[in-house]
Amino acid sequence: MKKLSVSLSGHNTSITLEDQFIDVLRKIADTENTSVSAIINSIDKNRKPDSNLSSEIRIWILHKLLKTSKL
Repeated sequence: MKKLSVSLSGHNTSITLEDQFIDVLRKIADTENTSVSAIINSIDKNRKPDSNLSSEIRIWILHKLLKTSKL
């Protein structure tokens, strides 16, 4: 597990994710020519208020990968 420091709506926070999810998130950001922070901010803005941000990031990554696979 790693902590990832980001700024969400002007507030610094840290998110704990498994190393593999952070690695994939960085690869997606590079592929889309954007930043990890921008992706996380977008996920945060679109999530339900009572949902866990780390879980939402994992789900977002899963959906992103499923869209590009042939499953």
